[in-house]
Amino acid sequence: MKLGLNSAILGDLSFEELVDFAAENNLECLEVCCWPKGKAERRYAGVSHIDVSDLIEEKVEYIKNYCTQKGVEISALAYYPNTLDADLEKRKVYVDHLYKLIDASSKLGVNMITTFLGRVPNKTIEENLKIVKEVWPPIVKYALDKGVKIAIENCPMLFTNDQWPGGENLMTTPDIWRKVFKIIDSDNFGINYDPSHFVWQQIDYIKPIYEFKDKIFHVHYKDIKIFKDKLDDVGIMATPLQYMSPKLPGLGDINWGKYVSALTDIGYTGNTCIEIEDKAFEGSVEEAKKSVILTAKYLRNYVI
Repeated sequence: MKLGLNSAILGDLSFEELVDFAAENNLECLEVCCWPKGKAERRYAGVSHIDVSDLIEEKVEYIKNYCTQKGVEISALAYYPNTLDADLEKRKVYVDHLYKLIDASSKLGVNMITTFLGRVPNKTIEENLKIVKEVWPPIVKYALDKGVKIAIENCPMLFTNDQWPGGENLMTTPDIWRKVFKIIDSDNFGINYDPSHFVWQQIDYIKPIYEFKDKIFHVHYKDIKIFKDKLDDVGIMATPLQYMSPKLPGLGDINWGKYVSALTDIGYTGNTCIEIEDKAFEGSVEEAKKSVILTAKYLRNYVI
């Protein structure tokens, strides 16, 4: 397995600075965020280290050569909107950019994108599955024709009151994964596995690794801490940030030895990327860099 970084936490760096930082700290791959240019609507969104809207051949060669010279691989191009947004104009904008991401991933020889499936928060799972049938098969077919795999992260995107009650990403549990994979039965459609999102949902974060071993295309390292006293006060029906907080790997509730052990059990040899969302390390770019270095040092106990 290769150890790398999701680039969102270092959004203030240029592409070159990002790759240089990875190389200097022995990170072997980067999940490169490629949001459209413009103001972000939420934390960690809006970062664009590669502009996929105008990726001419000269730029493609420049990016590939720069990464090769530095010994850093691009694991995936990342874009995490709500592609099933109830606002059809917004949905079209998100889906259109997703197609650009697929094109760019193919041109760069990355052949992987990471994203969300999306969800209409106030509709049931069954209602959302019907929308999935309408929206996603053409996207997956297009990606297949381009030789690009799509890895869907299992984050519920249920953090704020406007995302209540269902969140903005449907693929959040093993049960829903099975239902979606029946609708989209394609070898190029799978999972970007993040154990932290299972912890606060009270789901076993190890067991699904074995059942869905052939669908795990990309992996995240992000920890989560449950505050039992807060949970006892607000209950599981509260918005999750009232009783949990993202943390650096090793500072939360996940047993990373067991997690990586399970990945080795299934023979996973793909890219694994650190994802930083710990507010304790967001005061400055230097603090963000330190958080990455600290996390990489810790995870090197398991990933060599």
